[in-house]
Amino acid sequence: MKTYCIYNSHYELPESWKHITDHDSFLQPNYFAALEDASPKNIQFFYVGVFNNDVLVGIAVVQRVQLYLKDMFRKTEVSCFKETFKSIVSKIVRGNILVVGNLMHTGQHGVFYQTNNISHIDYLNIVFEALNALKIRIKTTQKKTIRAIMLKDFFEADTIHKSKDFFLSHKLHHVYVQPNMTMRVNPNWLKMEDYVASLNKKYKNRYKRAKNKLVAITSKELDLKAIETHSETLYQLYLNVSNNAKFNTFVLPQNHFYNLKLQLKESFKVYGYYLDDELIGFYTLILNGDDLETYFLGYDTIHQYPNQLYLNMLYDMVKYAIENKFPNIVYARTAMAIKSSVGAKPEPMSVYIKHTNGFINAILKQIFKLMNPKQDWEERHPFKI
Repeated sequence: MKTYCIYNSHYELPESWKHITDHDSFLQPNYFAALEDASPKNIQFFYVGVFNNDVLVGIAVVQRVQLYLKDMFRKTEVSCFKETFKSIVSKIVRGNILVVGNLMHTGQHGVFYQTNNISHIDYLNIVFEALNALKIRIKTTQKKTIRAIMLKDFFEADTIHKSKDFFLSHKLHHVYVQPNMTMRVNPNWLKMEDYVASLNKKYKNRYKRAKNKLVAITSKELDLKAIETHSETLYQLYLNVSNNAKFNTFVLPQNHFYNLKLQLKESFKVYGYYLDDELIGFYTLILNGDDLETYFLGYDTIHQYPNQLYLNMLYDMVKYAIENKFPNIVYARTAMAIKSSVGAKPEPMSVYIKHTNGFINAILKQIFKLMNPKQDWEERHPFKI
């Protein structure tokens, strides 16, 4: 018999959850603990356990996300027509949505099931039963109406795409989103100099120029105490980058990085950049099995361009991966061109979405394209042929 159970907190999760998800740090209870204590104010977490004869065989992470009208489209230089159109779109898509997956991180970190114990169709049927139950519960207990459902971030090879008939029957659209920029670390790179030697002349010179501009700036890892001490500065640096995004669905709280370090310990890294003892930039990493996952970052905009802070951060992430023997770097989406200039490759990703209003659902695919605009960019090829 196949059943489900909905959990409201990581405290409620069965012990078996930890064991069947040990391949992914983003599915572990300690990661959920950090997020529950330091999540954006508009995100609420639920966890679905899928059982076969009372044995946990699959899980789903579900987030109730409140999309606020003013926060979705950030201030950018656009025409009056586009501004009006965006305002109309914001009014259509605002409200509560259920996201199967993690809206706060790029990649598939929301669904998992044991293929030898349950079929993908049975798994999806159970998850959707749970989603329907969640919609009713949220309406009853919180007086909130769920306007849309989204299953996010699937690579092209994901087995979930075999369920096209299932998604069609539930009227979910299959929509491509910005690619996930990932980098395979050459096993022959034993030190950073090996990576630099593999670059062609143009990008080798670019690397040297970037490093020369960083000469007066030092970088060091921040421990838990340092993260707490610099909490306000880290947050402001993060906001400098976050507020510059054209579209965003959340803002992290100030205690987010501290809580992640508290819960993930050595699996979460924060590296700060200092100029004359002043913190002017930082980046974060999550160590996830074979994957070095880049997380949020921030910088002082005054120092970003003259010191090429962002580009140097990307290079330093490569260095960390080489020195710590990570075969893969997940650079996530956005800024695709500059990420490809250090060696990352785009991996296409897609989501499945549905609006509960039939008319809006019919045009949702077009609306989603506006919310997730395709960027015209040219992929760089930094390595010698």
